[in-house]
Amino acid sequence: MEIVIEVKWLPCLSRCLSFGGFCIPLRKSTGHTPVQTSLFQFMAKEVKKKSQIWTIGGGKGGIGKSFMISSIACCLAGKQQRVVLVDLDLGGANLHTFLGMQRPKVTLTDFFDKKAPLASLVVETGIPNLSLLTGMVNSLAPDSIRHTQKARLFKQIRALDADYILIDLGAGTHFHTIDAYLLGDKMMAVIVPEMISLENMYYFIKNVFFRKLINALTEAGLKDLVASTWKDRDKYHIENINQLTDHLHGISPSVAGVVDREIAGFTFDLLLNMVRNDQDIMVGMSAKSVCMKYFGFKARYSGYVEYDEVVSRCINRRLPYLQTHPTSKTAKSLETLTTTLQENKQLIAT
Repeated sequence: MEIVIEVKWLPCLSRCLSFGGFCIPLRKSTGHTPVQTSLFQFMAKEVKKKSQIWTIGGGKGGIGKSFMISSIACCLAGKQQRVVLVDLDLGGANLHTFLGMQRPKVTLTDFFDKKAPLASLVVETGIPNLSLLTGMVNSLAPDSIRHTQKARLFKQIRALDADYILIDLGAGTHFHTIDAYLLGDKMMAVIVPEMISLENMYYFIKNVFFRKLINALTEAGLKDLVASTWKDRDKYHIENINQLTDHLHGISPSVAGVVDREIAGFTFDLLLNMVRNDQDIMVGMSAKSVCMKYFGFKARYSGYVEYDEVVSRCINRRLPYLQTHPTSKTAKSLETLTTTLQENKQLIAT
């Protein structure tokens, strides 16, 4: 990284600039030509822009998570943002298919089995500004991932050089999946206008918050409090998350402080897929209201994507949908959704 420092040369000007106690020599400028100097690596790290991490989940499969996250990644890349798409569906990674790619030769298998640096496994997709890290881990079941391996994986994901890091997760509520979801600066949950999808999303988000609360209380020295309370929920007449947090709130002021902080900081974005009519659009509003009423969770209804039967044909033919159908209604709704996510806005009922 090179930082340009412009000075007019004066005889009395010191021949070095000081940064944090380190002196960096300057070379004499001729006229008003900028003096260019490369700062030390530690300075480059200090001024490096932090990547935004977006994660996507939703419980069960078949709701279009991979299509949504790969399409959002393409939209961001089209806005000249450097994007790394990370496929953390261990054992079932298929994001390359949505991008029209053959399966990459390097995958997360090399990270876990060969200890390859994560950045070395990122491959170009052929779409400008968009790279892919695929998770085809044939030799490693999720349960066999050790805590130290997961910590190293998450650390290196955060260190990837990109404006946006988008993480696609496998279906279900395995604690590894939930921990990866919690990596997100923006956590997105995909639903479709079907009752079973909504029930799966509620179950998924409940487990995410449960895990988040356990982690927070563990850091406060109360590792088993949530699990033991939930185990004895019949004794305490606890039937849902709201009642659980109310009970924890009454244990002590310190516990109440942790619970209040975690509830206040827990927000996720609802993305509605496969919308066919105006009635479907309102499903997102209803889901948002249920999250607040029954769980106390703040959800943003960030937008919806219209159904297009062509999507499945593109996937089967390994054709990236946005590149082959850029003017379709679905493509336009994806672009609008991406902008809404970037701006942290949401749809408002009218």
